[in-house]
Amino acid sequence: MALDMDGTLYLGGRLFPWTQDFLKTLREKGIGYTFLTNNPTKSVADYLAKLAGMGIEASEDNMLTTSLAAIDWLKENLPGARRLFMLGTPSMVSQFEKAGFEAAADDPSGRPDALVVSFDMTLTYDRLCRAAWWAKQGVPYIATNPDRVCPTEKETVLVDCGSIQKCIEEATGRKPDIVLGKPDPTMLQDIMRRHGLAPDEVAMVGDRIYTDMAMARNAGAVGILVLSGETTREMLDSAPAGESPDFIFENVGELARLL
Repeated sequence: MALDMDGTLYLGGRLFPWTQDFLKTLREKGIGYTFLTNNPTKSVADYLAKLAGMGIEASEDNMLTTSLAAIDWLKENLPGARRLFMLGTPSMVSQFEKAGFEAAADDPSGRPDALVVSFDMTLTYDRLCRAAWWAKQGVPYIATNPDRVCPTEKETVLVDCGSIQKCIEEATGRKPDIVLGKPDPTMLQDIMRRHGLAPDEVAMVGDRIYTDMAMARNAGAVGILVLSGETTREMLDSAPAGESPDFIFENVGELARLL
């Protein structure tokens, strides 16, 4: 199983009470799982630390983030790229630096090899303007994920990467050259390659129709929607024809009971 995290296993910093039993059920039944997230704000090391803090054991081998997907895409498609202007948290930037990239400064004289836009909770107006400038200058432009908002238990709206992309598009007319992360099937296909699995042997479990379930469809995998995060029954009822998941559960605890 490919497991979305925020909205599926936890919400913000709060672990759902049924998550541990769900993961225990998977282990007892010999069902392998990979944690897969569109949220690039944390490095793999920081995600592992967050999961450990919640009592969830994980390793780098069963963790996939959109930062890793972006790094792989850059190495394959822009092998000469080294200097990146990034809208991203320090933790995300550290993941790119670990992979051998250099963070370009906010300097109009230092043209970067590529622009990387992600979910940046440290975003400042000046850096947003600089990112728009480089997009307008035709610099290769990669976005880590299409999410408009990030799930949260707090009384606020967490503006995510998709909304930041829209801001740049309105200002410059430029869309990213590629938007990675769900619903792009690349990460699910990577799981299939790693474990020698056919698409119908993989299930994507998540809380969003337009990312998690769309990714499952695009990869030919099974889509399992849980209603513990962003998607509500009302949203599900108004979803376009052909976007319905294969299975719907209130949460992963209910899924565990039926496995």
